[in-house]
Amino acid sequence: MHMTGWMGGGWVMMIFWWVVIIVGIFLVVNFLSHNKTQPRIGDSALEILRKRYAAGELTEREFEKMKKEILSS
Repeated sequence: MHMTGWMGGGWVMMIFWWVVIIVGIFLVVNFLSHNKTQPRIGDSALEILRKRYAAGELTEREFEKMKKEILSS
């Protein structure tokens, strides 16, 4: 007697699709998180500093201090 449906092998396809979905979600989250935090090639130090300040990674005091150091170099 041959079993079909969920009992006969359909569960393998169900597991396969869940793995595909989970890997897809991981890849999207990974891409988005790296895309935001890493500066693009060609960004100047001041542009990177402004982006970090806008993202809330720096306080105003830190921003002004670093900006002064960059501009005096």
